[in-house]
Amino acid sequence: MSWEPIRIGGRTFGPPGPYLVGVLNVTPDSFSDGGRFLGVEEAATHALRLAAEGADLLDVGGESTRPGAEPVGAEKEAARVLPVLERLAALGFPLPISIDTSKAEVARRALGAGAAMVNDVQGLLDPALGEVVAEAGVPVVLMHMRGTPRDMQERACYRDVAAEVRSELEGALARACRIGVDPRRVVLDPGLGFAKTAAQSLEVLSRLGEFHSLGRPLYVGPSRKSFLAAATGAAVEERLPGTLAAVTAAVLAGAAFVRVHDVAPARQAARVAAALREAGGAARPG
Repeated sequence: MSWEPIRIGGRTFGPPGPYLVGVLNVTPDSFSDGGRFLGVEEAATHALRLAAEGADLLDVGGESTRPGAEPVGAEKEAARVLPVLERLAALGFPLPISIDTSKAEVARRALGAGAAMVNDVQGLLDPALGEVVAEAGVPVVLMHMRGTPRDMQERACYRDVAAEVRSELEGALARACRIGVDPRRVVLDPGLGFAKTAAQSLEVLSRLGEFHSLGRPLYVGPSRKSFLAAATGAAVEERLPGTLAAVTAAVLAGAAFVRVHDVAPARQAARVAAALREAGGAARPG
């Protein structure tokens, strides 16, 4: 779980974490909160609430990546996120902000409006986005996904899901380095729920420790996702207990960043899991 500290905006994040990333979706169709924060003031108010609940970072997205989602053009995506970023800057928002996008133009404009990190669900498949990240010198989250949200679940074919996801993340890291991204600014996300069945997502989470060999901090997003329903049968609005169990598992396995909708309860779960992790480490001989 050792990795170099990463500077995101005005804050340095060092090992081991965990750090809580609050989710702000300014979309009409995200799977659990689409349409709730479309207005700039509603979005800003929610962002401030997440900060007050103890988030360490805010992740702002303007395009749904739920399974089957249709793509959104760059102009429409930018029109959703930029006014929110500008409003948060005007309010002196206290947390670093990441922009959740796979589009180079959206990332460039969002970084200019105050975002300090890029969160790319496609793992820099677009070299132009990698060039934006490299030129800006900002951190980037490379997530594992096959295909696009529209067709990713058709590509959930693995012989050994954890090993193959790890290998493909290693490839994404190499791709980022070739483009010119500093590897010390890369965070890796195994992409729970993306091009993975529920059983595969659970297996990846259970084997998260295997991803530490990549030498980068791990970022995990289990919040309210459908793989939790496979274990619980819970509807999306009833998945907080399952989310907290997944947060606990991720932190025990060494996740550095955990992306959640419900920050206050997740923070408590993460702190207990971190204390257990530290106690277990202290108890081991040698």
